[in-house]
Amino acid sequence: MNKTIEIQDLGLKDYKDTWDYQEQLFKGIVDAKIKNRRDNTQLKTNNYFLFVEHPHVYTLGKSGDISNLLVDEAQLKAKNASFYKVNRGGDITYHGPGQIVGYPILDLDNFFTDIHKYLRFLEEMIILTLAEYGLKAERSPGETGVWLDVGTPFARKICAMGVRASRWVTMHGFAMNVNANLGYFDLMIPCGIRGKAVTSLNVELGVATVDEAEVKEKLLKHFSALFEAEFLR
Repeated sequence: MNKTIEIQDLGLKDYKDTWDYQEQLFKGIVDAKIKNRRDNTQLKTNNYFLFVEHPHVYTLGKSGDISNLLVDEAQLKAKNASFYKVNRGGDITYHGPGQIVGYPILDLDNFFTDIHKYLRFLEEMIILTLAEYGLKAERSPGETGVWLDVGTPFARKICAMGVRASRWVTMHGFAMNVNANLGYFDLMIPCGIRGKAVTSLNVELGVATVDEAEVKEKLLKHFSALFEAEFLR
């Protein structure tokens, strides 16, 4: 059992290039697990946590509805945005500058084999981080992700989530709005949920920008505690 997680901050990186890199790391873990089972070996399986920021991009999950993207290809181009159909759960999501995107690529056999617990822990990491900024964030029943003012007309989403898991290996992850340009969310129906707003940490705090490096450190601190993991940088 390996509870060490390698942290990689990829900086600003194209969505498709990052997706390909995720697939490469994912395959390496799955291949090691297959070899262990086939050859009765004890190869250690690696774990990774990728931080990244993407240029403007919209992604549609396996269960998503393309009609939730409200613009056509020409309008996307005018906004310097791209679009991909992806192999994660969930509906449509936006990624862009000012957003902290995290992709934990873990062998859950090293931690616990429960995908619902995994998602709840990701949400809890965000909730605990936002609490450090004086915000009361919550889960919204039946809607994965992290929200503010749940159950009121002012409910708004601050972090979206969508993951893929196979052989208890995870990929994709979460997107937390920290200094995001919220205008880009107007070009879609976020996660296919009508009538719900989206927000960003800097908006909630009433400041121009929030220190993203500081937010990342808080996220890692809570992730480490929840997963009882050690980080390798």
